[in-house]
Amino acid sequence: MKLALGTVQFGLTYGVANTSGRQVCFEEVKEILALAKTRGITTLDTAIAYGDSEKVLGEIGVEGWELITKLPKLPLECADVFGWVLSEIKGSLHRLKVEQLHGVLLHHPQDLMGKNGAELVRAMEQIKAEGLGRKIGVSVYGPSQLSDIENYMKLDIVQGPASIFDRRFIDSGIIKKLHAQGIEFHARSIFLQGLLLMDQIQRPKFFQQFSSAFKKWDEWIANKNISRMEACLQYLNSFSEIDRVVIGVDSAAQLSTILKGFNYQSLMPPLFVDSSELNLLNPALWRTE
Repeated sequence: MKLALGTVQFGLTYGVANTSGRQVCFEEVKEILALAKTRGITTLDTAIAYGDSEKVLGEIGVEGWELITKLPKLPLECADVFGWVLSEIKGSLHRLKVEQLHGVLLHHPQDLMGKNGAELVRAMEQIKAEGLGRKIGVSVYGPSQLSDIENYMKLDIVQGPASIFDRRFIDSGIIKKLHAQGIEFHARSIFLQGLLLMDQIQRPKFFQQFSSAFKKWDEWIANKNISRMEACLQYLNSFSEIDRVVIGVDSAAQLSTILKGFNYQSLMPPLFVDSSELNLLNPALWRTE
């Protein structure tokens, strides 16, 4: 199963589409995990920075899942990098109530280029050697960030944004290059935090500046007689080089809808937005208040 379950919603209120400010409740998380498991999803993507996500997962029980977590930013004046990494990983293992992680990623891979970068690389490699994490890698915001850091550490996993709007990793050939090197690519932000699933009237005012792109998107969806969700899923399902497609959900019903859409045929749509529109493609640059 190519789908992986993102868990940020289990520990924080998250997403531009989450206008109610609701965090997924414990019982709903249990239902989501149960459905995911029965439908063949094996990978859970979390992070130390995702609030109570790891704790919630551990209380439910996630032994047997492929668990991927992410380290927070390395403290500026860290005197013992390996000790810090080991402490953070052991904290995750304790909260998750497991003995090993499938993957450990750097949430702030620019730390590799800092003064403690070499020590951080050694610490990550030692975590892998000791079997605390089977694979190591990075979570990045775009191809330019990856090109800055890929020479610093041997990677097993790269997690990055990819969607029907954001084709930077795909059109640049980077996912093909990573695949040829045996490096997994995990696509995230496939719905742009739910933005791509919204009708025009639901989109925050900030996105009016991109009205031409959304007009093209809306018209194409209508002409194809396909749902927005199906289009987003089918597009990414077209690429065998994408190893995991990380999706976040607020309910078991929403996961069920996604699972149905992911089984459709592959789809190659026109270009909706230029890759230079980082104010649209990078949620960190959004101003939606």
